[in-house]
Amino acid sequence: MFHLIWYVLIGLISGVIAKNVMHVHMTLFWTIVLGIIGSILGGAVTNMFSRPTNARYHPAGLIFSTLGAILVLFICYKLKIHFPAVNPF
Repeated sequence: MFHLIWYVLIGLISGVIAKNVMHVHMTLFWTIVLGIIGSILGGAVTNMFSRPTNARYHPAGLIFSTLGAILVLFICYKLKIHFPAVNPF
């Protein structure tokens, strides 16, 4: 159960950072989904190059999660895929 909460928390943090860097407006749900996808992508890249000594935590987890989310937003921008935007009113 704690792992799911941890994935959502890291997904939220990395999604918020990525959407602010790329200047994208999206709902909170899609921000968390973006962060989780970026976390999976970033985790795959870091595990290809270096395995963590502790099986639970990789030191560059949040950094590569954010970079993975930025990469996902960049690919979506190039493919003209739009996330649902937030309505201001």
